[in-house]
Amino acid sequence: MDIRIEDQPPFKVVRLSGDVDLHSSPKAREAILACLKQKSPLLVELSAVSYMDSSGVASLVEGYQTAKKLGLEFGLVAVAPAAMNVLKLARLDKVFPIHASFAARLPAT
Repeated sequence: MDIRIEDQPPFKVVRLSGDVDLHSSPKAREAILACLKQKSPLLVELSAVSYMDSSGVASLVEGYQTAKKLGLEFGLVAVAPAAMNVLKLARLDKVFPIHASFAARLPAT
C-alpha cells in the first residue's frame, strides 16, 4: 500500500493505493488520525485501492468516528470498486459520505 497526504484547501487528503489489509491498515489508520489531529476536515481518496479487508474498513470507521467527535468533516472520494464492494457488504456505503470525485466535493474556485 502507498499513502500520500496532500492539502486541497480546506481539506487534507489521504490518498491510499494498493492493498489495504491487516499488514498495511495500521499505516492508513495512523495517516488518517494524524490529519485529524491537525483539526483539518479530511477526504480519503480510494480510487487506486485494489483490495480492502475488514482491518482497512476499521481504519476508515475509526477516522470517521474521530472526525465526528472533533466536529470535522470526513468523506471518501472516488472509491474503487474493490473497496466499494466491501463497504456495501458492511452497509457502510450508507454511513460514510461518499463523493464521486474531488470536483463533486471541493468548493468552486
